Amino acid sequence: MTEIIGEEHRASKGAVSLFLWRKRLAGPAPEAGRPAVILVHGSSMSSLPSFDLTVPGCPDYSFMDWLARRGWDVWTLDHEGYGHSTITEGNSDIATGVADLIAATDEITRLTGATSFHVYGLSSGALRAAGFAQAAPERVARLVLDAFVWTGKDSPTLGKRREGIEFFRTHNRRPIDRKFIESIFTRDLPGTSEQAVIEACAEAQCAYADSVPTGTYLDMTTKLPIVDPEKIAAPTLIVRGEHDGIATVEDVLAFFQRLPAGDKRIAILPGLAHSTPLGIYRHRMWDAVEQFLRS
Repeated sequence: MTEIIGEEHRASKGAVSLFLWRKRLAGPAPEAGRPAVILVHGSSMSSLPSFDLTVPGCPDYSFMDWLARRGWDVWTLDHEGYGHSTITEGNSDIATGVADLIAATDEITRLTGATSFHVYGLSSGALRAAGFAQAAPERVARLVLDAFVWTGKDSPTLGKRREGIEFFRTHNRRPIDRKFIESIFTRDLPGTSEQAVIEACAEAQCAYADSVPTGTYLDMTTKLPIVDPEKIAAPTLIVRGEHDGIATVEDVLAFFQRLPAGDKRIAILPGLAHSTPLGIYRHRMWDAVEQFLRS
């Protein structure tokens, strides 16, 4: 099997240094003209635990490796305040994440010459990705929104999360621990991810810090809708696990219906909940995404 190369890079956004991680095959260069793929993490887990996780005894949990083996040039980043990127005094809200993506794609363009990208976002990462597609439409070839929420109406997860609004307003970071990370995998329906995977992800994330920024939580509980579907020009795929509680199907369909692109798709995937890349049936999402990117 051809070796996969992993490379760390850095993008500058003023005083903030953003961690970029790239994976690709060591052999022939990615197919000419094929856009790079950028994976955008959510509110509570950084890029590597989300998309490049190694699980002892459980192979094939790296979405990055899976895409790289299929010839893609795959990138991810830690947003401001997360993981290996600069920890600032800010709360790293959705708008900050959009600015991060602009800085990251500037650097990827400098390194590779690519000017257009396929962008996949997970949970609040989907809001960052959609905001980026609005702000820089010329940079987004295809857009994938996973575990996406539009208005938040009747969202079970956000209904519970709104209990913390006052804390999110008055604190720029919120505490996390292994128990909290593990709850992300079980809050919708226990049993949709393997216990060893849940534990490996919690260990990897908590190794960074015992807190993460509050900005995306504040945005998702007080400011939705943040993105306007009618301003997203890129072909768009919406994927969601059938058990995901971040948004109702009605909320997602209302957004989908307003997308102007003729090339738009939606997939509700059985056996998956909120954390689709790390679910037992993750390949249902991976296959749907790759098929869309190849279209």
